[in-house]
Amino acid sequence: MTAERDPSAGTDSDEVPQGAEPAPGTPVSVRAERGARMTPAEAVRDMRVTIPVRGNRTLRDLIDRVNRDGSLKALWHAANVNAVTRMQINDHSWVHIQIVTNIGLKLLRELRRVGVEPGMVRDYAMSQEDAEVVVVLGCLTHCLGMAIHRVSHEEMSLFLAADRLPGLLDGLYQEPERTIVEAEVLQTIICHRSDGQPLSLEAGVVRVADALDMAKGRSRIPFETGRVSIHSLSAAAIEEVRIGSSEGRVRIEIEMNNSSGLYQVDNLLRSKLRGSGLEEHIDVIATIKGETEKRLLPDFRL
Repeated sequence: MTAERDPSAGTDSDEVPQGAEPAPGTPVSVRAERGARMTPAEAVRDMRVTIPVRGNRTLRDLIDRVNRDGSLKALWHAANVNAVTRMQINDHSWVHIQIVTNIGLKLLRELRRVGVEPGMVRDYAMSQEDAEVVVVLGCLTHCLGMAIHRVSHEEMSLFLAADRLPGLLDGLYQEPERTIVEAEVLQTIICHRSDGQPLSLEAGVVRVADALDMAKGRSRIPFETGRVSIHSLSAAAIEEVRIGSSEGRVRIEIEMNNSSGLYQVDNLLRSKLRGSGLEEHIDVIATIKGETEKRLLPDFRL
């Protein structure tokens, strides 16, 4: 099985900068696995986050800084080594970071399109552009703690991010706004865990965006190494996730090749959506592609 994941998932394709797509013939999930076997210098060299900034100059400057930050990229690499090489679970590489960031930004913009106001605007009288900065930084740093360990990685992500946010934001914001942005980013990190309780729209967006990186490429490792479970089977059943808006609501369409994918939707996505603050604004529609289901499991024995 060749599973491909689009690192610009959730974006408008005409706005994705050149370089966002993988090299022809190289699925990004394969790049994530290959990256886990690289030296730190080799892995960091190949990382480049791309998002559609849409005229948000602060966001553009922030991404420029992120792409020059070797320490941040090293943490992404260490997180992927722990996930892919040591634990053989799903992708936690910069590919996952890029996909979640693009999904989060797309989701925030669709919510704005249907009239939902982010916390940075409603509570601090700051701008939609500032809300985008919070969501992007939250997505970029939400699983830094995986570089240390999977257990309690959300809490460990907090102090790793807190060390790096001042440098990334220096000169982009003055006080007291810079501290507000930092605090809001840290809230998105701690609230993306399963029992998190988002207090802002931005935190809810990051929480749901992380869950929406569910396309089958992220599950290649456990599935193809024979670690059959409802987690690996259901993830392999997800073909594509699409985000849009219609009739005043955000619409998330999940295309599956097998009904086992409902586990991803009904269990994993539902748990992240519940309590996110986004429930009343989002419709989730899951469909099976084609007239027949793909056979994912030829045989199973206990």
